[in-house]
Amino acid sequence: MRRHWKSHETRSAFAGFAFAAYWIGKVAVPLTSALSPRRGRYCSRVLANWRHGHATACGIFVFLCACIGLRPLAGAAQEVPTPEAAIAAKADVWGEAALRQPGGPSYEFFEKLLPPPRYVNSDFRHYPIVLTAPGSPAKARIISNGTGINTRGGTRSWYDVGTAVTFRVGPDELRFGDYFERVEGPRFAQGYLPIVEISYRHGEAVYRQETFASVEPGLMSNAVVFARFSLAEGAQGNVALQIDGDDPVKAGKGVLLDEAGRALVWFDANWKWVPARKRLVAALKDKKMATLAIASKPFAEAIPSPVAAGGFVKQQKRCVEVWETLLRRGMRVEVPEPVVNHAWRALVIANFGLLNGDRIHYSAGNQYNQLYEAEGSDTARAMMLWGYTNDTRRMIVPLLDFTRKGLEYHQAGHKLQTLAHYYWVTRDAAFLREMQPRWEKELARVVNGRTNEHGLFPREQYCGDVATPVYSMNSNAKAWRAMKDFAQVLEALGDREQARQLTQTAAEFRTKIIAAMAKSERRDVQPPFLPIALFGEEEPCIPITGTKIGSYWNLMANYVLGTEVFGVDTERERWLVDFMRQQGGFCMGMTRSRPAPTFWTGLDSINPLYGLRSTLTTLRRDEPDLALVSFYGMLAQGFTRDTFITGEGCSLRPLDEHGRLFYCPPNSAGNAYFLWMLRGLLVQDWDLNEDGRPDTLRLLFATPRRWLEGGKTINVARAPTEFGEVSVRVESRLAKGEVIAEVEPPKHSPDKMLLRLRLPEGWRIKSATTGGQLLRADEQGTVDVSGMREAFTLRCVVERVR
Repeated sequence: MRRHWKSHETRSAFAGFAFAAYWIGKVAVPLTSALSPRRGRYCSRVLANWRHGHATACGIFVFLCACIGLRPLAGAAQEVPTPEAAIAAKADVWGEAALRQPGGPSYEFFEKLLPPPRYVNSDFRHYPIVLTAPGSPAKARIISNGTGINTRGGTRSWYDVGTAVTFRVGPDELRFGDYFERVEGPRFAQGYLPIVEISYRHGEAVYRQETFASVEPGLMSNAVVFARFSLAEGAQGNVALQIDGDDPVKAGKGVLLDEAGRALVWFDANWKWVPARKRLVAALKDKKMATLAIASKPFAEAIPSPVAAGGFVKQQKRCVEVWETLLRRGMRVEVPEPVVNHAWRALVIANFGLLNGDRIHYSAGNQYNQLYEAEGSDTARAMMLWGYTNDTRRMIVPLLDFTRKGLEYHQAGHKLQTLAHYYWVTRDAAFLREMQPRWEKELARVVNGRTNEHGLFPREQYCGDVATPVYSMNSNAKAWRAMKDFAQVLEALGDREQARQLTQTAAEFRTKIIAAMAKSERRDVQPPFLPIALFGEEEPCIPITGTKIGSYWNLMANYVLGTEVFGVDTERERWLVDFMRQQGGFCMGMTRSRPAPTFWTGLDSINPLYGLRSTLTTLRRDEPDLALVSFYGMLAQGFTRDTFITGEGCSLRPLDEHGRLFYCPPNSAGNAYFLWMLRGLLVQDWDLNEDGRPDTLRLLFATPRRWLEGGKTINVARAPTEFGEVSVRVESRLAKGEVIAEVEPPKHSPDKMLLRLRLPEGWRIKSATTGGQLLRADEQGTVDVSGMREAFTLRCVVERVR
């Protein structure tokens, strides 16, 4: 065959056959599409593979598919835009490509597009992982390539956080993790627990490092970090610990002390102190392990060595117990995708790690180690939606007390919306009364502050990073939504007259806001542009990321969209969404930005956390596959791999084959964004009649179809909603022709409760019954279960469709 293939005649004949087959397909596809759009889509996918060298097979298969409706190549390769094309495009071309994949958007699709976030603007270069106990103000960090604990950042953005040590391996004492291609990890124990596991190959040995922070009260106050070294491969090896800095260090019995006699590091008998080089060294062999405990904040008083008598194992066990107990307190979610299960657990843990007493800080160990109103409020609300209502109650108080000059109306809107949301989820009237002096001040601010000639607020900063004073659509829309929501809370609390007056004020205010937008919007561009700076002070940003101010418009427009000030599914709401989607506002479903043009961030970035409200709008508009683009785009490319750490901004351009740059990780609001998205795939509570009160509960409305493949289950237990806790468990038994759903409705019955079973493509619900009652399922697999007050089981008979 190889000999015959070499002849020109054979190759020409084959090429001719291939050419003919291709054009058969070209004719067949439109014909098939006319007869059956679904078959036409499959045939189009196959035909696209001509460019990948499969011309003959594609032509023949397209022809067969056209003739008999088969779909044998539904999973064939698709042409995916290059990074340069994706960055240059105004549309989210990677998101569109994900939608075209068989089965829709997936983690596996996005994971392959780019290397993950990895590098930061610090001397330690590789991103840090925060090590701490729940809510502890004292926090340590391990550098993600394993090179050290509390390593100094050096640059202006990063703070020193305590006793800094460097780890070295091998006879030459090279820094652990210096050659990243030899690093495996970091990973969390069991996929989510804050016990960091990293391996590093040096010479003939593979060194394994395990680190975690103590959760014991006597140690967590000083952020004590435990570290253990062992050999994963090799007969022997050497490990060294170096305390960074020039201050004198001396050794006591199993402890290193500074010149004031304060304890810095405790070590077991496998370590030896080398005074001349100021290093602890350990020889590893015969499965020997070397253990340390590093006090980020030195201990002035003498305490027993925490590594003595098996201290590492005891402390690790206690660490696992504390974090697992914390996870069990909240909503429980199990889906048939391990990376998703690991992610939500790791992110809940991470946000409790960023909690500083009652203050939910934006980050730790860098310039963002502080409270911010908008980002902090979103984080507190996400934690509430994940079942941590008592913790959210504590977080709200510092947020109510927070103030930043020049953004008072913006802040008031967030404070009142957060309190209203908290009330409907918890019905905690006592807390609202307790906080009354605080919220009355903010309510008076938004009611009485509309003093300019347009009936709006005075000029306020464009946003936190842009000090230019403007008549702000962002601040006015947020405050209007706060009035509307809080009026219904006052009604529920029995303050009917104040509620009536506030409802009337909100309605009048909304009229003024829409009139101001009518004077400010730009209809000379398509889609029309709705500015944040009103009355002609802001030009359309085309493309959105063409300028820095355009990027900030993109962030603020998301907030405006979330207020629903223009009304649900109205012309202006569609304009706002379409402008963001068509003029460069998204990449992989995440919000795009153009930060300051520095080496570390570059001009082409994403700011995932600020896309929360556009994703919620997508869910409210019932566009599940678009929501899944944002969900999987964030999971695969907004977080680090296996450790689920995000920053405020993340470059789209790789620094090298190992990763991309991102800014000041970790980020509590970025964590909250993903938690809120996942909750939205599973549980949605909406005010769809726009009266300020929740009225609709939708269950499993946006889950990936693969989650209900045969034999798979989805389980959501004790999910807080604005109607009370709800639980739902679905088991797919496609082989038996059925799907079973068990539901525990909330305490307060919504006006409408809907359950959707998004079955794999090619399947549909034939019938649905509960307690002998026959219910109707629509084409999307949605069953109306309104009025159900007691736990019930829904049995759905399913069948294949062509």
